[in-house]
Amino acid sequence: MSKKPIVALLLLACLGLCLYPCARAEGMDQAPAPAIWLWTEDVPYMDESPDQDPPFLTAYAAEGAEIALIICPGGGYHIKSRLEGARIAMHFRERGFSCFVLDYRVDPGNPLAPLADANRAVRVVRAMGYRYVGIMGFSAGGHLAACAAVHWDRGNSRASDTIERVSCRPDFLVCCYAVTSFVTFPQQGSAQRLLGEAYPDPALLVYFSPERYVNAETPPAFIWHSALDAKVSPRHSMLLAEAFSKAGVPYELHIYPDGKHGINLAKKYPFASQWPDECARFIDAVCAPDGLAAQDAADIEDAEDAGN
Repeated sequence: MSKKPIVALLLLACLGLCLYPCARAEGMDQAPAPAIWLWTEDVPYMDESPDQDPPFLTAYAAEGAEIALIICPGGGYHIKSRLEGARIAMHFRERGFSCFVLDYRVDPGNPLAPLADANRAVRVVRAMGYRYVGIMGFSAGGHLAACAAVHWDRGNSRASDTIERVSCRPDFLVCCYAVTSFVTFPQQGSAQRLLGEAYPDPALLVYFSPERYVNAETPPAFIWHSALDAKVSPRHSMLLAEAFSKAGVPYELHIYPDGKHGINLAKKYPFASQWPDECARFIDAVCAPDGLAAQDAADIEDAEDAGN
């Protein structure tokens, strides 16, 4: 089921996608990494984001990988952090995962645009033939990843765009010091940047509070935070974990006693620096032949068969 990078890129070309020219690894001394447009035309909400490039993925593919990881850098929906993109992707690629850094829209004009980008990214990567596709995010990027894990669909079998026929449900979620609610623990900066002129629309604040939408079909999650985070309270991660617990969805929660906000791989912190190892073990376990992702896929297929 796995695809080598060159085969995956050829498949994307056949599906009407194209490479984004010369996307260079962020702050890293290496050759440009292959990158992929999410849409080649008719990008949703693009008229409301006229000054931005269309969204794209930068690929860090691992040969023979069956598991793909989409990475959403943080930045308060205003920027995308250079510390939470390429270096994260290269770290997890060394562990055998193909990684794709998502360049999603910020200050988007339409608050639905970043979520559309994340949903489309899952479809695009899944169409490459990976057995499992997960999504990881940091801070506001973690908020986006969590939204993608609760606001998804199984694809439209009648769509003329073949990518839109593919499910955008991630197989697992990784939230790193993420914003998880605009209501219970308001995060005004991220909310204002995302909602723009619509802020503070109550319905949108609720819709973009992913802790409110966790249910039995939400994919399993690895969630971590620093207890000393002064920018995004660790209560956000605990709130999301509580929602997973109430829904009966498997999750793993770590609140590390050291660190601060925005520590990415946390190499300087003895406790928080354990998160990449613990996360990789979680992903491997979820995606094992008898793991949670395989069980979820079987359950969803059974539910679809029952509905037909």
